[in-house]
Amino acid sequence: MSFLSRLLRFGGSGISDRTGSQVPLPSVSLVENTSPIGVDAALQISSVWRSVELLADTISTLPLFVYESKKGQRDLARDSTLWNLLHESPNSRMTPCEFWKAQILNLVLRGNAYSRVDRMPNGEPYSLWPMPADQVEPVVLDDGTMVYYYRIGSDLAVLSEENVLHIKGLGNGTVGLSKLDYMKATTSEISNSQNAANKLFTTGGKPTGVLMVDSILKKEQREAIQRNFAEMATGSTARLYVLEANMKYQQINLTPEDMQLLESRNYGVEEIGRWFGVPSVLINHSNVTAWGSGISEIIEGFHKFTIRPALINIEQAIRKRVLTTGQRIRYSVEFNFDGLLRASLKDRMEIYARAVQNGLKSRNECRQLENDPPYPGGDGLTVQTNLLPIEQLGKTTNGGGNVPENPTLQ
Repeated sequence: MSFLSRLLRFGGSGISDRTGSQVPLPSVSLVENTSPIGVDAALQISSVWRSVELLADTISTLPLFVYESKKGQRDLARDSTLWNLLHESPNSRMTPCEFWKAQILNLVLRGNAYSRVDRMPNGEPYSLWPMPADQVEPVVLDDGTMVYYYRIGSDLAVLSEENVLHIKGLGNGTVGLSKLDYMKATTSEISNSQNAANKLFTTGGKPTGVLMVDSILKKEQREAIQRNFAEMATGSTARLYVLEANMKYQQINLTPEDMQLLESRNYGVEEIGRWFGVPSVLINHSNVTAWGSGISEIIEGFHKFTIRPALINIEQAIRKRVLTTGQRIRYSVEFNFDGLLRASLKDRMEIYARAVQNGLKSRNECRQLENDPPYPGGDGLTVQTNLLPIEQLGKTTNGGGNVPENPTLQ
């Protein structure tokens, strides 16, 4: 019996505060006779797969930087063990992208992402190993501390909370709610519509019906008619059937149009998008046929309201669960959200131009972001002087020209 199945024996709501095993499952079913489907079955729904893949790809490809605070300023801590762990290699098997994809897959489907934190004798972390959410059981002890039971086959490992990176989704603060179980009514409806469509096409689109005759048939005659006309429901579509002896055919099931099969499947895509916070245009909804006006605003909203909160959640979990007390004083961890602009050269150049013109970044800082070599004199901050109070005109120029006497800010 799996961990999630065993938790069904416990009562209470998924957001209840309790000691012992934590329950991330709904206590009641919104729709009768619907059972939750597992991860393997859910990922066979195309909109679920695409939503999860989009979230995992977007977050896992953003660079995770480690900064060191020095006299009020932050510098990239490239020579630290944290940089190697979080930016270069979380463990001996995975790249950072592969690691975070596995974590986001568990987080968005099960509401919880777990990783084992291996530490050196001084407590500093040196590797992170993902643990599938279905194999981890979080338990709150009577004294309020938390442990994690990690099952691998018949083996059981008990990990203290300081050795587990636990990233939680929406929940009671102790454990995240399992989204896949809360959305079971939606996934069940989509699964049923896919089954109906599959059965329809399997039979060549033939509806179920009855043959009506105006006389009472013997058992042998009834069986013979059933054998002779069985292909009307399951056989070749090329055969011509002749009904004789006043036989009439009456269809008894709904047509795809009557069942609104296509509309239901399209609506299912929108529903899945709502659950995952993904706009339907980004998971190839059929009602959106082209990229054009308004799409950029939709993507910006997706980044702002879905991706950014997820990044902050991960950053804070890393700081609390991975870094030691001493490291939290010296270091900070942040995703480089600007990495989402890498695909748009126009947007990057406009942002760089504004930052340089307003003295927010130097030219060499912008060149570094584009992996270009620095050039002499490019480290100073510059500002434009075309907007000045009238009384200042002629006081900040050299010889009446438009070039400032000191174009750099020290």
